[in-house]
Amino acid sequence: MRLLSTRTVAVGLVIGLALHGSVSAQERWNRGRNVQPVFEGWEQNTNGSYTMVFGYLNRNYEDQPVIPVGDNNSFQPGPADRGQPTHFYPRRQQFVFEVQVPADWGEQDLVWAVTHNGRTDYARGHLWPVWEIDEGVMQLNRGTGSADAYTDNQRPRVAIDGLDPAEVTLPDSLQLTVIASDDGIPPPNPRLADRTPRRGPKSQAIVDPRSAAVTGLAVTWLHWRGPGGVTFDPQVPAIDDQGRAVTTVTFSEPGTYVLQAVADDTVLVTPINVTVTVHASAESP
Repeated sequence: MRLLSTRTVAVGLVIGLALHGSVSAQERWNRGRNVQPVFEGWEQNTNGSYTMVFGYLNRNYEDQPVIPVGDNNSFQPGPADRGQPTHFYPRRQQFVFEVQVPADWGEQDLVWAVTHNGRTDYARGHLWPVWEIDEGVMQLNRGTGSADAYTDNQRPRVAIDGLDPAEVTLPDSLQLTVIASDDGIPPPNPRLADRTPRRGPKSQAIVDPRSAAVTGLAVTWLHWRGPGGVTFDPQVPAIDDQGRAVTTVTFSEPGTYVLQAVADDTVLVTPINVTVTVHASAESP
């Protein structure tokens, strides 16, 4: 069993102190603050390569900035685009995406730089032993139990049922369907619905384990990339007896979007992306 790493505790302490400072000063920033990328830790893969895990802290309570991949949202060394989000939800979002690096990565850093509101912040990923994480660490950080619980649990499965990439022409909406399944571990536990995850109130936890508490499995839709606003109705659709979950998506403007469906069994999550091309209305000039 691996307990919370020193790195995890340290990051939580720093962020906690930052948030505490804002509270003590009676300041609540809805917008105008920066987006701090966060290195969560690394895991070693069976083929010898490594997976680095990143998240972020959007210090705004309301502002959800879109920061395209480029000078203001990039990785170094190597490709600037490592699959990172360009749409940032409010507050602290943990274990958001993964970047694989080769077995011979060595001691170099993988740096994610994000610039917003005139400030550039960095997350420096490296393979120091203190930063090693596993599913137990992720479970503890989600506030869903001890690291040695549900040792046989497998990640939920999720697949897009339909075209990928998809397309739609404004002002039409798009209906998206996923098929999700799980091994039944952990079993449904309605009491978890009233538990506050360690990473903050429900409004701050975009993929909230309480969504899956009653049924044991939930799917949450996220706006991952794209220029405009995206509305999901519902954002957490019900899953029927065949494992199908249907939601309707509305877009505010044309462009290329990446939407992400996250299957959650309250302990582990599995994301899947779908690309959507949104065309302008035929009546647009």
